[in-house]
Amino acid sequence: MDSRTQSLEEAILSAWHLNAQPWTSAVQEQRIESRRLATDRAIIEAVLACAPRQVIDIGCGEGWLARVLSAQGLDVMGVDAVSALVDQARALGRGRFECLSYAELAAGALDERADVAVCNFSLLGKASVEALLTAVPGMLNHGGVLIVQTLHPLMACGDAPYRDGWRDGSWAGCGEGFSTPAPWYFRTLGGWLDTFTASGLRVIRVDEPLHPETGRPASIIFVLAPAHA
Repeated sequence: MDSRTQSLEEAILSAWHLNAQPWTSAVQEQRIESRRLATDRAIIEAVLACAPRQVIDIGCGEGWLARVLSAQGLDVMGVDAVSALVDQARALGRGRFECLSYAELAAGALDERADVAVCNFSLLGKASVEALLTAVPGMLNHGGVLIVQTLHPLMACGDAPYRDGWRDGSWAGCGEGFSTPAPWYFRTLGGWLDTFTASGLRVIRVDEPLHPETGRPASIIFVLAPAHA
């Protein structure tokens, strides 16, 4: 990993450590419109459509998705690198939670396998994401899948050139109390597909949840399986 990439990867974690409490409030108070109107429901339905018994929620944050899925009778392990978010998730119950970085997950630190691993708006970096995705097939039971929900590249590109690269972050639409935002690595649709292929994953389904008011994609959801399963 070059020094610039490492610095930006570290800045992502630093920003999330600083903003764990306002993020928890934003999620619990349902401040983020796209989540409230479209994307939360979309990821729940995508996971339940796979009829899993065990789920690993990678980048679980304060644990809202793990709680919803656990209430459906699923065995859910939530994992996040930010200790304050994991503490909040544990305090709210429903599900099991561990504080592990993506580097630790990539190194095999989690002794769990699942029918579904899910990354819900939690793939923000470059090298960290590539290492994590390469390790995901080893976290899945036979026939298991990875579900990734992320910003839709066409909607997230804005006025910047449509090419892979680092972008400045923003807490716009999340409410008050936030400080320095996290940088993030923008991937085009082709960039995502190349990343998945290089990680040993193949796309078996793509969904584009629509915002009910604008009719435009609120996100994109990839359902992936190990390429050699």
